Amino acid sequence: MKAILIGIVSSLFFAVTFILNRSMELSGGSWLWSSSLRYFFMVPFLIGIVLFRGNMKELLHELKINPVTWILWSTIGFGLFYAPLTFAATSGPGWLVAGTWQFVIIAGLLVVPFFYKTVETKNGMQRVREKIPVKGLIFSSLIFIGIILIQLQAANEGIGMEMFLVGILPVVVAAFAYPLGNRKMMEHCKNNFDTFQRVLGMTLASTPFWLIIAGIGGATVGLPSKDQVFQSFIVGISSGIIATVLFFFATELVKHDQSKLAAVEATQATQIIFVIFGEVLLLSAPMPTMYSFVGLFMIAGGMVLHSLFSNRKTPIKVTDLKTKSI
Repeated sequence: MKAILIGIVSSLFFAVTFILNRSMELSGGSWLWSSSLRYFFMVPFLIGIVLFRGNMKELLHELKINPVTWILWSTIGFGLFYAPLTFAATSGPGWLVAGTWQFVIIAGLLVVPFFYKTVETKNGMQRVREKIPVKGLIFSSLIFIGIILIQLQAANEGIGMEMFLVGILPVVVAAFAYPLGNRKMMEHCKNNFDTFQRVLGMTLASTPFWLIIAGIGGATVGLPSKDQVFQSFIVGISSGIIATVLFFFATELVKHDQSKLAAVEATQATQIIFVIFGEVLLLSAPMPTMYSFVGLFMIAGGMVLHSLFSNRKTPIKVTDLKTKSI
């Protein structure tokens, strides 16, 4: 329950991303700068935190001896997560991107077979492939249906097919990349690094990707405006630092249980609730319709079921969690 509550709080700060990214797009800012600036702003704050905690030396040594692993999964977990999200903001409102992003609930379960665990059986210790938790998938599907109901309000107001597809496909890529990269790095780090070290390590390791994105932005649209820089700074602190650290801490608490991991990832469904009411308050958007309120109820119900199911004890003794890529 603690991990789930932390996940919900992180989703509140993540919601800022969708609102401000759309705001920057509407004011003429390029998604190339919106995405890269967030991670550039994260670096000095994270370095300061890790230095203050006295954990920098170990992290730099790890990055030096395992650069390929860090760059690969950090680029997937951060680069292929956030760049598509900001690109999607160019073709649709915040509710569409935030709503579609909730596919991460399903994606987080579908990537489970990419991992292995070591279990104790009558034939001794054996490594077996993780299985998709069926009940978790059912609960996640309930949440996802609720989100679809929420989106019906704006969809009925007229969303072109081209905008709909461009706004959805990049987010689906992001939905798979985020849990996959995050889990792979958790497994690589094991218990050797804390949350702040891991977030800083992944931010540094993904920097080459963001430098390329920023370079393309500078060559095609020029430098960002002062407003875009300021809003990107807010996103970097709210979503990049606060939300990411909280979410990663929540996943660290349950990293040995794929069902509980899925439950924590499902808490991100509450983002759509915060985005809807955030747009109502800040952008004068209309209040949700009855369909939307039914959707909110389904999301809440799915969250409760996820919480109850993830806290049940499993009869199988898991002695160690090891993974390898397929």
